Amino acid sequence: MNPSFHIPYILPTALLALALVLKFPTFLRAWRDPDVRATTLLLTWATAVLVVITPVNIERLNVLTGIPNIAAPWAYSFLTAFCATGLTMIMRWREEPSERRRRRMRRVYWIYAGVIAALWLTFLLADVPTARIYDLDTYYAGTPWMREHILLYIAAHMVSSLVAVSMLWKWFPEVADRWLKSGVVFLQLGFASGLVFDAAKLAAISARWSGRDWDVLSTQAAPPFALLQAAFVALGFLVPQAGPFLQKWIRDQRDYRRLAPLWRAVRVLAPAAAQARFGWWAPLDLRLVQRQQRIHDALRVLTPYFDAALHRRARQAAQAVHGSRKAEGIAGAVTIRAAIDAHRSGGPPPAHPHAPHLGPVVSDHIEDIAAALHHPHTVEDVRRRAVTTESANSHA
Repeated sequence: MNPSFHIPYILPTALLALALVLKFPTFLRAWRDPDVRATTLLLTWATAVLVVITPVNIERLNVLTGIPNIAAPWAYSFLTAFCATGLTMIMRWREEPSERRRRRMRRVYWIYAGVIAALWLTFLLADVPTARIYDLDTYYAGTPWMREHILLYIAAHMVSSLVAVSMLWKWFPEVADRWLKSGVVFLQLGFASGLVFDAAKLAAISARWSGRDWDVLSTQAAPPFALLQAAFVALGFLVPQAGPFLQKWIRDQRDYRRLAPLWRAVRVLAPAAAQARFGWWAPLDLRLVQRQQRIHDALRVLTPYFDAALHRRARQAAQAVHGSRKAEGIAGAVTIRAAIDAHRSGGPPPAHPHAPHLGPVVSDHIEDIAAALHHPHTVEDVRRRAVTTESANSHA
């Protein structure tokens, strides 16, 4: 058996298994959510199909059980369960919750459960003593009961693919959300690939019935489309759920890193109250909220030490070189650094009876300030110019 022949099976199986592993924590937290349960089941069935149909695993099942071709009902049962779950998930997405939708979904489950039972019954009735790893469908195309077994799984798969493609085609123009729209496109590609798989299998089987040998359609042309269907359908159901999560994670990661210089600058101040410590394993959004809270708490402590005159001079000095928004961030960074030095000196807050209140001005620009602190040399240059301007005005 050529190991390189198994590589096309390994790649999509590994991707599906990885998606299932990543989805499992969500399933543990929200297993009561029907969408979460259905997505987890769909990934489970798809992964199981690809695990079973890998040629090396077909051979292992035959040897371990002592039953030739036992992989067939297992693989076809998982495939049928995958079809049923896929159809019901499309129904969940397309239609609002209702008694009618629940009845239709239950009907799908019962029909496909009946198909699975019939698959096992026909296999038990069939006489298939010779183990076939690559060409079982065509080799036993004319065998009583095994013929029905093969046609049953192909028919169930073809009907589900046709219904899915039809529902998705009608639904696509109504979808507004870009992540969901991407998912629908992947699903359409997946179920269309499934139809090509079915057509190739049926053509090869029909050729056997008429005495011709088109086995290559079943053994070589069809399998890649089965792998494509598994991958595309899994992506179709994952992208609408994982996409928004990944988008938020990227945004939170960007904000978390962007605030790092400001957080490092103010953490020299003792917090007003003991804070919970979160490790790197804590959810990113929780760590981001804590970082933001720590910064705002520190700014409230520093507000009495803000020097409005220094802020004004720093902004003017920065505007001479940079734009207004960047100048606001640099001026805030200079003001915060000066306030931290004043606070750490241990003296009372300086008196500025006629100075404007800078607290909200600084707090409203923490992202710009944090961005400015990513360039400490620029902040220090503006600070020196602001101090020089103050000295020149004082001597004048």
